[in-house]
Amino acid sequence: MLVFVSCRQDTKPDVSAIKLEIKISRFDKDVYNGKGKDLMQTNQTLQKTYGPFYDDYIHRMIGTPEYSNEEILKILYQDQAYTDLTHEVDSIFKELNTTEQQLTQAFKYIKYYYPQSKTPKFISFVSGFAVQTPIGDDYMGIGLDMFLGKNSKFYKAIVQSVPVYLSRRFAPEYITPRLTETYAREELFPERDADHSLLSKMIYNGKILYFMDQVLDDQVPDSVKIGYTAAQLEWCKHFEGNIWAYYLENNLLFETDYQKIQVFLSEGPFTPGLGERTESAPKLGLWIGWQIVRKYMQENKSVTLQQLMTEQDTQKILTASKYKPKQEK
Repeated sequence: MLVFVSCRQDTKPDVSAIKLEIKISRFDKDVYNGKGKDLMQTNQTLQKTYGPFYDDYIHRMIGTPEYSNEEILKILYQDQAYTDLTHEVDSIFKELNTTEQQLTQAFKYIKYYYPQSKTPKFISFVSGFAVQTPIGDDYMGIGLDMFLGKNSKFYKAIVQSVPVYLSRRFAPEYITPRLTETYAREELFPERDADHSLLSKMIYNGKILYFMDQVLDDQVPDSVKIGYTAAQLEWCKHFEGNIWAYYLENNLLFETDYQKIQVFLSEGPFTPGLGERTESAPKLGLWIGWQIVRKYMQENKSVTLQQLMTEQDTQKILTASKYKPKQEK
């Protein structure tokens, strides 16, 4: 097993010479430590230390511009729910060494492929489930209250607004994959407005997931990358050919009506109309797009990651992939 894992890791480039060490700034601790102290002094300290992130946190994540920073801090410190949630976060995330190591490795690979990319500052925070991985002016935020573990008592209390099929992914092992995905989508490869068809959206999302394959540790499961349960992943693998046949038989690949195609792109507990007893996986367009891109890179070994990510001819990728999964009878 150790030899097998070692061999898998060797398929990635050597990035040991890249000088990068990510440290996560614990804003969640710093802001809570201001409780009971002079509000004006606390505000000035946080403003000086965290700059744009602090402004976004105060006026966009937990408050609004109508209130002053001190007023919002006062309300926050008086909220028992904030205190309880912060204590829970602190008990689970006493330190973030593992996440820092994972992010360091992932962003070394990103630097390897994209040397001009700018590594953001990483800042952890608690927002009362307002936002998970915000990205702003030179920073990426980590909403630790949205990574407490799927069995957290807090998620049971907010199930009306955050259903279980979403909160089951609010676990520590999802932090680095979600940050990597957000960075890829927002900073490196924003989706083009011209991509309207189901096929173009499938390939775009497939490229994002393939990019994650290249920069995340090989031991990160596919289920975590795409956000499936183990059973959903197995369902997709078993019925891959049937899903593809469904797209072809219903002429969906070049469909541009979002009402018709969003069911294959959106989050959900399953995909309506496919599978029995709601056992199907959601986001089947993303899954199939991922497999097409993987097959394309397998069939065209001279194509680099950078060339893949800039290729906008989705029909070319599909044709050159020779993608023809077998159907289950």
